[in-house]
Amino acid sequence: MTDTSAPATAASRHHLGGTRSLGCVVLSVSDTHTEDDDPSGHLAREILAQNGHKVVHYQLVANSVADVRDTLEPWLTEIPVELAVTVGGTGVSSRDLTVNALEAMGGKRLEGFGEIYRSLSFQEVGPLALISRAALYLLRGKPVFALPGSERAVRTALEKLIVPAAIHLVEELER
Repeated sequence: MTDTSAPATAASRHHLGGTRSLGCVVLSVSDTHTEDDDPSGHLAREILAQNGHKVVHYQLVANSVADVRDTLEPWLTEIPVELAVTVGGTGVSSRDLTVNALEAMGGKRLEGFGEIYRSLSFQEVGPLALISRAALYLLRGKPVFALPGSERAVRTALEKLIVPAAIHLVEELER
């Protein structure tokens, strides 16, 4: 007997969402905020928690390659950590160093996240979206999302891209 069912589509073979709780870290990068005054970092933690994920670590560090690297590197070696989000330091000023730090740590850059994020951001802020260096890196076998520091940017990236795809991405990296 011949199988006449339709071929599996990408959407049916690959799921989005899921019910698994991921261990996450949030690293805010800023020269002007403190951990008590970090609305975007707090929002990132809140969105992750509301979607069933556990924030294992949170810290705010200065906009420096060494501070980003020295904080993130040990977190990425911990067993419960499966995904990292950085907030801030993705612009074009001389003090925006998060992307520089992630590049210096090695790993693989996945271009699609930044491209799609900037497309979504363009719908919200227009041509200013072009100056964002939002990015996704695979470091130590874990996804590390570099987000701009505004609350709008954090909400857009987490709600529209990261949360819906995070579990599948982590599971693919575990294969």
